Amino acid sequence: MEKRKQKGRTYKKLHRWPGLIISFLLLYFGFTGIIMNHREFFAPIDINRKFLPAEYAYKNWNNSSFKGNISIAPDSVLIFGNLGIWLTDSLFERFVPFENGLPKGSDKRKTFDIIKTNNGHLYAATQFGLYVYEWEKKQWEKFDLDVSIKRFTAVECVNDTVYAINRSYLFRGKSNGNKTNFEKIELEAPIGFINEVTLFKTIWQIHSGEIFGLPGKLFVDLLGLVTIFLSITGIIYFFFPGIIVKRVKQGKQFIKMARINRWSLKWHNHIGEWTFVLLVVLYFTGMFLRPPMLIAIANSRVKPIKHSHLDQPNPWYDKLRDLLWDDQTQRFLMSTSEGMFYFNKSLNRPEPFNIQPPISVMGINVFEPYTDGAFLIGSFSGLFLWHPNSLNIYDFATGEPYAGPGDGRPVGNFKVTGMLTDHNKNRFMVDYDQGAIPLWHKATAPQMPQSIIENSNISLWNFSLEMHTGRLFNFILGSFYILIVPLTSLAGVVVVISGYLLWRKKYRRKKKKLDINKSIA
Repeated sequence: MEKRKQKGRTYKKLHRWPGLIISFLLLYFGFTGIIMNHREFFAPIDINRKFLPAEYAYKNWNNSSFKGNISIAPDSVLIFGNLGIWLTDSLFERFVPFENGLPKGSDKRKTFDIIKTNNGHLYAATQFGLYVYEWEKKQWEKFDLDVSIKRFTAVECVNDTVYAINRSYLFRGKSNGNKTNFEKIELEAPIGFINEVTLFKTIWQIHSGEIFGLPGKLFVDLLGLVTIFLSITGIIYFFFPGIIVKRVKQGKQFIKMARINRWSLKWHNHIGEWTFVLLVVLYFTGMFLRPPMLIAIANSRVKPIKHSHLDQPNPWYDKLRDLLWDDQTQRFLMSTSEGMFYFNKSLNRPEPFNIQPPISVMGINVFEPYTDGAFLIGSFSGLFLWHPNSLNIYDFATGEPYAGPGDGRPVGNFKVTGMLTDHNKNRFMVDYDQGAIPLWHKATAPQMPQSIIENSNISLWNFSLEMHTGRLFNFILGSFYILIVPLTSLAGVVVVISGYLLWRKKYRRKKKKLDINKSIA
């Protein structure tokens, strides 16, 4: 008997106080998770950066505001990135928005690449589609393309033909403005292709529900609402009994509060009983999506779950990241989540390069030709000079040979988000934290204008991501913020399991008493 009581006290301790502490965290995890599951739906909604911690303010092109720039006339330059698309002069002194025709919302205007074709057409690859600029109408127009993933990451022009990629397919068409007829092409699988996906991606899609498409995401949304409900009812049951006792002693009304307390306890128990296994899976998978637990699965690969969203016939599904035409070798270079590949204009089977440059798992952000067949490759791993035929890879920021990942951190000394080139061909590496940094020259980077700073907000989706990953609390916790997700996830698993065991113990005891009373009767 005493042993059973001790178990009950242990379950209560594991459920009560940890549950109270994490319930406030789980509230915002539930809300932000639902928003993150429906990026396009919430894309029109922005939040002013002035309401966020100081490190979220734009300064010197930081915070992924800038990805690249392209000259479209002798004194006309387009700059693009998370800030959308802006038109400036060759000296970067006057800036005006160049976004007429693009949808409302900073996420809708997020731009990865822009090209100008030989016959003067402008094409833009954006977060939610491929666009062409109509000079007569002075606006961007979107192509209606058959894609499940609307994110276009690169666009290239070879002679009179435009090539673009989203995350899964290559598109090809003759440059003809909004009359361009794009052909959707599924690239061949590389030699030795093995149909596997990363364990990280599998866990990520289980956590979001995307592994079973929209129905799966909606089901996980429901679990998010359950998390919110259990957190609120748990908080009510923690505080209300003490408040009710005080009101009774003071002779104040307490009936309504007592009813709310009973109702909260009843449905907290029932909902928890029905969903505890699903909640354990949800919280447990969340534990592996951020460091340090992420490191344990980072290099693991598994077969895609049969009949799931990951089980795709296209060998390149959600793997394409960037595309570049190399005039010197007359071939395409393609960055993917599986490494760097090349193929010719006949779109033959992509082949991997023997020498691979270091690229962060978060994707490539700079990919441009340098000299003598070399290329600049930039990502959160740093900026590197890579020649496909050379064993030597150089850290372009330091000029030193690349010595490998070192301490195994997922980011390098520089988190490169873009490359800015001025009218004198001076290059500036754009770092996520520091902004534009001169590369091997003493020129000053173009100043980020106040008009862009004031008109560039953060999307609700990106804000939710910052909260959901814990990065928003970096200004309070410093680097310890990375522990918010794994510790909350672990505590969530413990709270849910202990709550279920505590409920079962009470349920069985009550049921046993009822059975005894029935037998006596």
